[in-house]
Amino acid sequence: MKVLIVHAHPEPQSFTAALRDQAVATLEAQGHEVQVSDLYKMNWNPVASDADFSNRENPEYLVYALEQRLGVKSQSLAADIQAELDKLLWADLLILNFPIFWFSTPAMLKGWIDRVLVSGICYGGKRFYDQGGLAGKKALVTVTLGGREHMFGEGAIHGPLEDMLRPILRGTLAYVGFDVLEPFVAWHVPYISEEARQQFLVDYGQRLQHLSDDQPLVFPKLSQFDDKLYPLTTNT
Repeated sequence: MKVLIVHAHPEPQSFTAALRDQAVATLEAQGHEVQVSDLYKMNWNPVASDADFSNRENPEYLVYALEQRLGVKSQSLAADIQAELDKLLWADLLILNFPIFWFSTPAMLKGWIDRVLVSGICYGGKRFYDQGGLAGKKALVTVTLGGREHMFGEGAIHGPLEDMLRPILRGTLAYVGFDVLEPFVAWHVPYISEEARQQFLVDYGQRLQHLSDDQPLVFPKLSQFDDKLYPLTTNT
């Protein structure tokens, strides 16, 4: 299996980085090929702009997704985007490894998503969900956060973690066709003992050793909708 890990944390010695290293070690020990995109180390540019294209279909008005499609056809995408897109298309499994910032992803990772999941390859037209351009690939979200587990869920102070991750699990990964696996979550990381951190690493390693047993989360299929994307109803 070919694995791309996109890592987004500003501190090289962070526990998030330890999870990245655990993933690399575990997966390579199983014989998998692994590439890592360390966005902060790369000084990744997260800002989508007209500079992302060496040739523009409409130089007077930027419609970013349309220019992405032209960029794919004319091979005029910026070099940093093309390099990451090549890694993404190479991979069978994408791991997004990041801390929760303000109920969301770090801006650096959001910018990777904005710029690399290009229209014309990853999605476009009715190529989304199970018909998305990246169908057949798997994705795993690995997150760290400061909150305790009991702070998340129905009736909890922060609400369900699933709601917090919905934009990335459904609106991003499932949308472009990935089979999205259950996230791995390391809770309360800044405040727990070293023993507890080590246990998270052990648990993560064991999870990665058995990914083939994981069942993907359930998301819509286009076959459940008509040509105008109204839900199909069945008579019972």
